[in-house]
Amino acid sequence: MTAAPGSGTSRSPRRIGPFEVPAVGLGCMNLSHAYGVPPTPEAAERLLLAAVEEGVTLFDTAALYGFGANEELVGRVLAGHRERIVLASKCGMAGVDGRRVIDGRPETIRRTADEALARLRTDVIDLYYLHRLDRAVPVEESVGAMAELVEAGKVRALGLSEVSATTLRKAHAVHPVAALQNEYSLWSRNPEQGTLTAARELGVALVAFSPLARGLLTSTPPDPDGLSSGDIRRGMPRFGARHYPANLELRRVLWKIADDVGLTLPQLALAWVLSRGPHVVAIPGTRSVSHLRENMAVLDVEVPGELLASAGRVLNDATVHGARYNEATLAEIDTERCGRAG
Repeated sequence: MTAAPGSGTSRSPRRIGPFEVPAVGLGCMNLSHAYGVPPTPEAAERLLLAAVEEGVTLFDTAALYGFGANEELVGRVLAGHRERIVLASKCGMAGVDGRRVIDGRPETIRRTADEALARLRTDVIDLYYLHRLDRAVPVEESVGAMAELVEAGKVRALGLSEVSATTLRKAHAVHPVAALQNEYSLWSRNPEQGTLTAARELGVALVAFSPLARGLLTSTPPDPDGLSSGDIRRGMPRFGARHYPANLELRRVLWKIADDVGLTLPQLALAWVLSRGPHVVAIPGTRSVSHLRENMAVLDVEVPGELLASAGRVLNDATVHGARYNEATLAEIDTERCGRAG
């Protein structure tokens, strides 16, 4: 069941396990990984420090991002602000000999955590996610190893990423899960197939990654022909020639809805995600300080529920064109499916 749209957002904090954070955090992946050539170290540092100045407290990284480079970046830049932030990272998927490998074995999780602590320059990770479910390892075993990290004082709270409601419940029975990080936006509605409700029932925060639809709902949508060879969107059906023009047309309608009431399109998109429930937190990523400020400004905006409902009617799992991943990647992911195939 889909949560009913509410009105706007505010600076009231939202809870992730033992932590209270603003409803908008920062996804750090694109500073090192997945979206083509990363920014210079100096530009990435400026962005991270600007985020601290803008009141961001939740910073999200992972062992996979840049094959360790992103954790090193975040650790180096934010070491002096450690007491002011909630530091989140992930295990269970990393770079091995230049390849992305899913590995949820307990011994791998323990080793990855120690490596992350060193790169992040901290003695404890606030929120540690299982990045992907390893289908060769029961989730209970992976989460059991992560629970040992909590007992050892290396991790404060646990999370899961890209898993179903069934897997969430299995993991939560082993150790309380503080956060479930799944893709959630106007064009990626998978959480509405079960995890949005399950998270609320279990007291788990739903942390929405890619809330701006992989850049479609930003001020300048990506040009698929201009994406570099290392940009993961080149392999996503929604950005392919067969589907992207139709998705751009939906974006145009949403832009007008936002512009008519003095909002930017990213602000409308973020407000919609945050209206899904008080347990929802969004972690948009950006390389632009001005876009960062634009995103954070949504915390001071009240958006009428009917406007959010209108946005949701324009772009949803029935109107979006194309699947969110190709079939090979979808086979790796445990989340419920929705949206058009192709």
